[in-house]
Amino acid sequence: MTERDLVQPPPPITGPRSCDLAEVLERVLDKGIVIAGDIKIDLLDIELLTIRLRLFVSSVDTARRAGIDWWETDPALSSRAARDALAQENAQLRERLHTLESRMDSDERCAIGAAAAEKGGDA
Repeated sequence: MTERDLVQPPPPITGPRSCDLAEVLERVLDKGIVIAGDIKIDLLDIELLTIRLRLFVSSVDTARRAGIDWWETDPALSSRAARDALAQENAQLRERLHTLESRMDSDERCAIGAAAAEKGGDA
């Protein structure tokens, strides 16, 4: 045996644990991530335009825990919300129709009463 055989190689240098894309995506969706930024356009110290960007990436469950559920009430994104919006519009239209019919009935009664009074005045 030589001296070289007796010397053990140094242990490998361990850095931060590497993870694949699936693990990163799972963490992001589980915990959520917020990306925020502002874009300002100024001309001679006069603010012309400000755009505020906020991006929240998460799973649906994480978003609900954070109190975010706007997609459930947006008719463009939820069939249930679209049905609810349609039902609400239908109820409003029925109420308007009922009001108009009531007005027409009262106008007709007034017209009949006026015609009767006119006939009664002629006799």
